[in-house]
Amino acid sequence: MSGSGYDAVVDVDDEGDLGHTDLQEDLEFHTSTFTNPSTSRSKASIPSSGLPPPATSSSNHNDGSKRFLWSISFYAQFFDVDTSAVLSRCWAALFPRANFLDVLEGNPDLYGPFWIATTVVLILFLGGTISQSLSQDGSAPFAYDFRLLSGAAGLVYGYTLFIPIALFLALRYFGSESANLLECWALYGYSNLIWIPVAFISWSPIEILNWVFVAVGFGMSVSFLLRNLYPVLSATDRQISKVLLIVVVCLHAGLALTIKFLFFAHNSPVAKAPAGGEKGGDGKDGRMMFF
Repeated sequence: MSGSGYDAVVDVDDEGDLGHTDLQEDLEFHTSTFTNPSTSRSKASIPSSGLPPPATSSSNHNDGSKRFLWSISFYAQFFDVDTSAVLSRCWAALFPRANFLDVLEGNPDLYGPFWIATTVVLILFLGGTISQSLSQDGSAPFAYDFRLLSGAAGLVYGYTLFIPIALFLALRYFGSESANLLECWALYGYSNLIWIPVAFISWSPIEILNWVFVAVGFGMSVSFLLRNLYPVLSATDRQISKVLLIVVVCLHAGLALTIKFLFFAHNSPVAKAPAGGEKGGDGKDGRMMFF
């Protein structure tokens, strides 16, 4: 190009760079606004809401509208807990440090309440049977009176099932929007846990010991109920909440006294003494006779 009459001027700095060509400092990367036309058209054709999820989606199986009363999935949702969760809830029921509704974490279950109530029923039956056996002089054959089992089942299951329903309906009637039937069932179900160790000594012939253990069971279980029900009951009128608290305490005291008189005494009105003179075979009134 020198023959054409042009001069080339090159600016070289002291370090030998040709101008300012530091790529690492001058180059910047920016987010591109370019979108794939086919992708944008497909997104535009699908509205943000209104369409159900695909059939392969797992949320479709958890749709509450598909859970009918006669389907297994309807009842399975109430037992959606593992062993560690049930054990932690049992521990929180025996040694409460926080509100039990917070321990439930919005997932109340019926698995723990069902098995706790079943365990109480079986232990009360065994303890009452041992108590009846110790009360006999040994001259007559002993009879396993299964009315103890039916009586324990009716008492424990009935109390755990129907009292929370009545409480839930009362709270709804008096304007408590935070009342939840499953949470009421869970509270009453886990409150029965203290009756398991108490029922173990139901065979004891020592009357004062029976009263002490029943009083301990009543105190721990009713304090657990009041501590966790008070925030829900306080959502109603002040006078109504006091009345409901008194009703809860009285009903629970009735449960404790019923357990004491039916299963913690040798002369329990549930299990009558077998008729004398009968040997072997099946006894009357649901009794099985053994020598």
